[in-house]
Amino acid sequence: MNQDSSSGPKPGLLRVAEHLEWINHSIGVLVAWLALAMVLMTFVVVVLRYVFDSGSIALQESVTYMYAILFMLGAAYTLQQDGHVRVDILYQRFSRRGRAWVNLLGTLLLLVPVSVFLLLSSWGYVADSWAVQEGSREAGGLPGVWLLKTLLLVMPALMLVQGLIWVLRNGLFLAGVDAALADPDEDSARVADSAAASPLKTNADG
Repeated sequence: MNQDSSSGPKPGLLRVAEHLEWINHSIGVLVAWLALAMVLMTFVVVVLRYVFDSGSIALQESVTYMYAILFMLGAAYTLQQDGHVRVDILYQRFSRRGRAWVNLLGTLLLLVPVSVFLLLSSWGYVADSWAVQEGSREAGGLPGVWLLKTLLLVMPALMLVQGLIWVLRNGLFLAGVDAALADPDEDSARVADSAAASPLKTNADG
């Protein structure tokens, strides 16, 4: 018998999924503001270069750092919002249970193995950078290259968190807990509202 969200308290695993979602959501919303920071910093670099005939390697590298942080830490949030490019041939035609099976199997067979591979294959590379406290190769550059490379571990870790969320939500839904997955229409509205509130929102008409 299916359990409705209004019929009683939420299952413990569903509460775990919601808490984990809060982590990825909070990180995504926070790093999204780096898009604005990159625009402002690029403007400063251009003004310094062409108006004052001056430059700063550190400022230029800071744009690269912000872009890397935005991309790497925002990947799990984008996945949470279903914002990654999807080649959709049959998925939209499936029932809610069919989509839940696709999401569950896709997470277990694709997302988790790829994330684990990235995590394990990057470990030695990042460890070597930490061992020497690697800094910029440019004079006057930023010293925290070793911190930047740490994102190679943080990103797949966050993707694994999102994968666990999907396993819990889709698994619970398939087990009969309807509240584990939002209705498709409600979910589309939630994604649209989130995109409208995010500084990463782009104007499709412009």
